[in-house]
Amino acid sequence: MTRITHIELDEATILWRNADIEQERRIAIFDLKEENVFRPLRAHAAGQEGPYHLRLSVNDGRLVLEISNEQGLPIETLVLGLGRFRRPIREYFAICDSYYQAIRKATATEIETIDMARRGIHNEAAEMLLERLDGKVETDFATARRLFTLICVLHIRG
Repeated sequence: MTRITHIELDEATILWRNADIEQERRIAIFDLKEENVFRPLRAHAAGQEGPYHLRLSVNDGRLVLEISNEQGLPIETLVLGLGRFRRPIREYFAICDSYYQAIRKATATEIETIDMARRGIHNEAAEMLLERLDGKVETDFATARRLFTLICVLHIRG
């Protein structure tokens, strides 16, 4: 019961996307729905059991997590400053661009090197997200990684 069963991104926040990014979004949402750990601590303490629906958006440079119950009734809204995430998001976009270009024309060794760097940035950002959610939402590393991917999708500017 401590999991997300439905996730939605604010379509008004997403200004631009290409096929690669759209694929990343689909995979992150699919994987997140298949396996995640998510328990909003305040709501849970107040007796609001999951599973949960989650809507992500960015408003005035802040990440907004709107959490509702299975029937779609609002439970809690968390707002997190994204200032600390600017650098990892920028780095993640840059390394993803390199990765997508490398897939088309680089050697397997070059692709693997870029992918390792991409995973490293992704992992650091997931750890940062876990720190920001500490005391608010109980989650695991894999869920934080997938949520970071979706945060990045919300920041695409084309």
